[in-house]
Amino acid sequence: MNSGKTRRLRRIMQRDNHTVIVPMDHGVTVGPIQGITNMQQIIDQLVKGKVDAILIHKGIAKQVDVGNAGLIVMLSGMSNLSPNLNGKVQVCSVQGAIRVGADAVSVHVNVGSQDEDKMLHNLGKVADECDFFGMPLLAMMYPRGPKIPNEHGVDVVAHAARIGAELGADIIKTNYTGSIDSFKTVTESCPVPVVIAGGPKCKTLEEILQTTADAMKAGAAGLSFGRNLFQCDKPTLLSKSLSAIVHENVSVEQALKILGEKH
Repeated sequence: MNSGKTRRLRRIMQRDNHTVIVPMDHGVTVGPIQGITNMQQIIDQLVKGKVDAILIHKGIAKQVDVGNAGLIVMLSGMSNLSPNLNGKVQVCSVQGAIRVGADAVSVHVNVGSQDEDKMLHNLGKVADECDFFGMPLLAMMYPRGPKIPNEHGVDVVAHAARIGAELGADIIKTNYTGSIDSFKTVTESCPVPVVIAGGPKCKTLEEILQTTADAMKAGAAGLSFGRNLFQCDKPTLLSKSLSAIVHENVSVEQALKILGEKH
């Protein structure tokens, strides 16, 4: 790995090779939903909570200050108003991300969707550009399509993650499979770090913490949670709690105390 890519990776992954990422690219997909109407305000709260990186689109990156957190620029997009929501297209170049000060870029691929071929072609192209410029690449690899009845099934999640690694991604983001043993299959068969997606908003804060702790036990490199963090009533405290699990290996019970929740 070239020195430029190594240095940039250190800005989003601490020396333990673990990371807490907050994706807030939802404005393109679903619009200015609760929690991301004032981007600077929520970013300030999350950075105070010691998150490692913020993931946003290029336009927002020009408008906000992410402080000492790493900046990941999203290269893919499609709104939920489209008849083909799963067909993500490239909306920013690697050079465009460099111009706004990105420490990494991200590409979204829906494996199994109608336009998988186009998205995989784009992933391979972006991976080559990232290697040329020394830019880390986070690939969001989700199994989604008519042949996939369960998007959290271990076989399809492991397959999706492996595709991302095979085509040149430095970090994979994918679905958690629901148990420590099943997710070990994903992490052990993927040669690059894997972080878990948050998915729909969890019912309780304890559920968020427990899922994170279990994923870390299964070999995950951390998490990439959006709505579970930016729509939380306590984004700063929840960020601190999750960071403590990811970087300090604290228990769920200890994390709940950081959060101020009785247990």
